[in-house]
Amino acid sequence: MITVFGSINLDLVTRVAQLPRPGETVHGSDIAQFPGGKGANQALAARRAGAEVRLVGAVGQDDFAGQALSELRAAAVDLTAVEERGNTTGVAVITVDEAGENTIVLSPGANLRCEAKQIPGDAFASGGILMLQMEVSEQETFAAARAAKASGASVILSLAPFQPLAREAFSDISVLLVNETEAADLAGQYGIAGAGHEDVVQALAGYLGVTVIATVGADGAAASENGGAVIRVPSPKVEPVDTTGAGDTFAGVLAAGLDAGEDLASAMGRAAVAGALACTKEGAQPSFPTGAEVDQVLAELTN
Repeated sequence: MITVFGSINLDLVTRVAQLPRPGETVHGSDIAQFPGGKGANQALAARRAGAEVRLVGAVGQDDFAGQALSELRAAAVDLTAVEERGNTTGVAVITVDEAGENTIVLSPGANLRCEAKQIPGDAFASGGILMLQMEVSEQETFAAARAAKASGASVILSLAPFQPLAREAFSDISVLLVNETEAADLAGQYGIAGAGHEDVVQALAGYLGVTVIATVGADGAAASENGGAVIRVPSPKVEPVDTTGAGDTFAGVLAAGLDAGEDLASAMGRAAVAGALACTKEGAQPSFPTGAEVDQVLAELTN
């Protein structure tokens, strides 16, 4: 089973001709509301890929809470460890331009009151996977990682939003997920240089002693296990509509594949297809593909 410890938001999205520059006002479309939050997104993506998923998080005592949990409830994600904490549910204000690129401003709300002790005591009795991101308290995130590793679970951390972390912070992490920019920022923090993203991924994996996976947009993803040979997977070509949630889709589907016993390359391949498909529809959670949709694209790519 996959346990996701992380954020739950309601996304408020407006489309613009171009993303605003500092101090600039631009006209946007009518506001659209979508369930979001990196924790919730990854939980839903993994569930739609066929995994059994539990989400641990917090929402506020407001009207946004029910909307933020609606897609998760419909998909039968286990929400018994989601608690009401404080008055406001987390909100993300998102602008999306004509090329599908976005900017995001987060108001964390109840997410900052999420605690590792909410994770059921028997969550990792039979191993499993814990998924983490950086939208809830850093202290609670790594407390959850320690507990999961001590119980024999694998721990996947999405380093997003990016935060500089000491090398020792990764001691309980099994798999580190970053995008190309986050990989470069983390490598720069440690004084690691590379000729390209594959070199950076390999060097980071060796330095940190973990598996590092970097998503690189239309070029797919690259990974290295503890500094070993680089694994590369392509991404299908799509016309992007909205890239919001694509990285979370990759993360959730990757975890679902690993939880099902797939090897790293196979799980990454499925995740890359899912991430690309998520870019073809507006919004985060409504765009996440099902396992059948991913299978169809994979079959087309191999024929």
